[in-house]
Amino acid sequence: QVQLVESGGGLVQTGGSLKLSCTHSGSNRSIFRMAWYRQAPGKQREQVASITSRGSTSYADSVKGRFTISRDSAANAMSLQMNTLKPEDTAVYYCYLQTVRNDVTWGQGIQVTVSS
Repeated sequence: QVQLVESGGGLVQTGGSLKLSCTHSGSNRSIFRMAWYRQAPGKQREQVASITSRGSTSYADSVKGRFTISRDSAANAMSLQMNTLKPEDTAVYYCYLQTVRNDVTWGQGIQVTVSS
């Protein structure tokens, strides 16, 4: 089973930036897609951004132009650069990995809090 480890969360003021990182223990060749999801209190988990093995990216409308997802295959890592953060970005962020065989792994989640 692939292991995912998230880092980089924390507390930031409105307008600030944070960078989340997710490292995985699997083979890069087995990865089909990686993504970041988030879940705010009382809300459903939602996809924030995703990136395929070919480098295609997609973003939720609420973060377009502010967040950037990227992969560093050499480091077995994926990152989410979050700029111009807003209080509504406050949530637990989860790393997600989907293999070419459709196996799915979730990270343990990391808290991001944006103060107003």
